[in-house]
Amino acid sequence: MSETQTLYKLIILYILNHVAFPLSNAQLSEFILDKEYTDYFTLQQAIFELDSSGLIRLETVRNTTLCHITEEGRTTLIYFEKKISSAIREDIDTFLSEHKYKLRNEHSTPADYYRTATGEFAAHCRVLERDSTLIDLTLTVPVEEQAKAICSHWRDKSQEIYAGLIQSLL
Repeated sequence: MSETQTLYKLIILYILNHVAFPLSNAQLSEFILDKEYTDYFTLQQAIFELDSSGLIRLETVRNTTLCHITEEGRTTLIYFEKKISSAIREDIDTFLSEHKYKLRNEHSTPADYYRTATGEFAAHCRVLERDSTLIDLTLTVPVEEQAKAICSHWRDKSQEIYAGLIQSLL
């Protein structure tokens, strides 16, 4: 394995280790491709190899692949973190600091849908905060497009919906 391929993997592990939630493939790509550390295909190969070796775990929700660091990944990072230059670590820390709210917000409002036993569609929407679930809402609709629309709008509307529910119920 080349030194540069190893570096890309260590960058991914470093990023995932410095957030308290999984990041999507797109979120990882945003940083790495914007900084022009590598190209898209090399990045995807690094993610695939990290998953294959058990250093990260991939989870697919709707059309999003979420990346979780594993304990083996954390242990590996401890041994090899010094191979990431201080300049790259500083770039990562700055990116995470500047984008923390956006990254967390994208993770804290998951929404997915599925077909029910009766043939309808259930949109399952949640608001998460650290280890707590603030809202866990499932809406059943007759048409798949409606379920997709609910999931698509959930991130933008969840705070408003939460506030409205609290106000109505209190």
